[in-house]
Amino acid sequence: MPNNRIILYAHDMEATVSFYEKHFGFQALRATGDRIVELISGEGGASLMIHPAAKGQRRGQSLVKLVFDVRDVEAFCQRCAADGLVFGAIHQADGYQFANAKDPSDNPISVSSRAFR
Repeated sequence: MPNNRIILYAHDMEATVSFYEKHFGFQALRATGDRIVELISGEGGASLMIHPAAKGQRRGQSLVKLVFDVRDVEAFCQRCAADGLVFGAIHQADGYQFANAKDPSDNPISVSSRAFR
């Protein structure tokens, strides 16, 4: 299954978006009402999803979450649960669903149907 999105948590959303646009050629995609700014590379590869950092997240701390694209979040989570990987609640966002879990090292991961909306 492809990993096509990486979430970067940012304390200064606009500065972070501008940085990746200016230095790495990403183009910002903004959807009305969506707090995530998606950065797409014209050369392909994973997109960067710039997400507001929580107040408790410290600058310089590793603030990355791997996101795996799945069409049916609920079915995927059920299959994983049968194999011992339990995801949290399934969240409904703007036209897509996602659920979160952690890998064995407590790194955050997510499955999302955002790519298929």
